[in-house]
Amino acid sequence: MISMTPKSSLSSRLTSPYRADPKITSLGDTIADPVNAAIFPETKLRFRNDQWAKTIGLDSLSDEKWIEHFGHFDPLPDNLPQPLAMRYHGHQFRYYNPDIGDGRGFLFAQLRDNFNRLMDLGTKGSGTTPYSRQGDGRLTLKGGVREILATEMLEALGVNTSKTLSLIETGEQLERGDEPSPTRSAVMVRLNHSHIRFGTFQRIAAEDNKSLMEKLVNYCLSELYNETPNDNPAAQLFDLVSIAIADQAASFMVTGFVHGVLNTDNMNITGESFDYGPWRFTPYWDPMFTAAYFDEHRLYAFGRQAEAMHWNLAQLAIALRMICDSEPLIATLDKFADRFRSAFVPKFLIRMGLKTHNKEKDIALVNAAEKAMIQEQIKIDDFFFYLRAQNNLKISSYDSKEYAIFAELLSDYAPPKTRHAYWSDSIPCSMHIDEVENIWIHIAQHDDWNILHQKIMDIRRMGDAHQE
Repeated sequence: MISMTPKSSLSSRLTSPYRADPKITSLGDTIADPVNAAIFPETKLRFRNDQWAKTIGLDSLSDEKWIEHFGHFDPLPDNLPQPLAMRYHGHQFRYYNPDIGDGRGFLFAQLRDNFNRLMDLGTKGSGTTPYSRQGDGRLTLKGGVREILATEMLEALGVNTSKTLSLIETGEQLERGDEPSPTRSAVMVRLNHSHIRFGTFQRIAAEDNKSLMEKLVNYCLSELYNETPNDNPAAQLFDLVSIAIADQAASFMVTGFVHGVLNTDNMNITGESFDYGPWRFTPYWDPMFTAAYFDEHRLYAFGRQAEAMHWNLAQLAIALRMICDSEPLIATLDKFADRFRSAFVPKFLIRMGLKTHNKEKDIALVNAAEKAMIQEQIKIDDFFFYLRAQNNLKISSYDSKEYAIFAELLSDYAPPKTRHAYWSDSIPCSMHIDEVENIWIHIAQHDDWNILHQKIMDIRRMGDAHQE
C-alpha cells in the first residue's frame, strides 16, 4: 500500500478538523438518487493520499477505518447517511444524451477543508446505480492507477484538478473490450470542490424544473464560489464559471495535457479537471494530437480543447436561459477568447520561470515559443525544463529562423531562478503513455507497486520545484 504524506512545500497545508457539512441535501430529493455500494470480495488498500486527507481531517484514520469508509462505504460521522448517485444529462461528442448520470460512482460525503471550502468525496467503481446502462459499475485497477498519475502530474504543474484520495483493489476479474481481460478491479475515491456538472443544469432544464434550477444556481454561488447572489444570479454564476473554464483550458495547453473526453457531463461547475479516462500528455506541440482512440474526428484534440470548452459553456448558457435573459449570457460567452488568452500567456511564462514584461512582448514571446517548438520538434517537457535547468538550452543547437526569433525575444527577460535541486537533474519529470504502461506492467505482472510509489515522489518533487 502506498501512503503519500506531505513533504517540503506541501507540508504547509494546514491540518483541518473533520467537519461534516452535507449541503447537497438542501437541494431536495430530485438532484440525486440514494444508492448502495457494491459488496466486494476483497478490499486491499493500494493508495491513500494523506497530504489531502489532512486538509479535510481524515489523515488520522487507521488503514482499517480507511477501508471501512472508502472500501465498504460505511458513512462518515454526521454525513450523508447513504450515497447519492447524481442525476444529469449531457452532450457526448456533441450528441445530447438524456440517459446518463452517475453510472459507476456516487457522492459519498461532503465536508469542509482547511480553507472552509465545501468539498465532495465522489467515487468511481463503487457499483451499479439506476444510470449504469447495462454496465457493471466497476473500475479497472489500471484505470485507478492512471487517475492517480494524471491528478498527481496536473497538480504538480499547477492545474486545478480533482485529487485522487484513495484506491482500493477489490478482487474481481473484469471483462473489458478495450484492454486485455480479465483484468483486476478497484474502487477509487476522489476529492473535488464540486460534484455538480454542466450536465446537471442540462437535465434540470430538460425537465423544466425552474424551482430546482434557481436553488442550484444559488447553491453554487453561495457554497462553491462563496458569493452572495445578486439580482441576476444565473448570469453572475455563468460569469464566474466562464473565468474558471478559461483558466482550465489555458492550463491544459501550457501543460500539454489532453483530457480526451470533454463532454458536458465531464465538466464541473468550479472548473476543476476530473473524470480521467483516455487522457494523454502530448509529447510535442501538436494541435491535432488526440488522446481517445474513439475520437475519430479529433473533436477533443490538444489544440481544440479551448474551443470544446467554449462550446460546452454555450450549452450551459442554454440551460440557464430558463431563469435568465440571453443577453448577459451571450456577453459572457463573447469574453471567453480574451479570458483564455489572458490566462494562457501568464501561465506559459510561469512555466518558463519568467516574470511578465509587458502585454505585447509577452504575447510575442509565447507565440515565438510555440513556433520554435513546432519547427524544431522540441518535446514540450524538454523545452520548459531546459530553459530553467542549469544546463540551459543552447541557442546554437537550434538553427531555425523560428528559434532565432524566440531566442532574441527571450533575451529581454531576466533568467529564471533555479534554486531547487530538481533543476540540476539530467532530464525532466514527465508522464507519457510509455511511462504509464511501464508502471502498469510492473503492477500487473509482478504486483510491484514500488515504481508507482517512486513516480509519485518524483512528481511531487517536481511540483515543489515549480513553487519556488
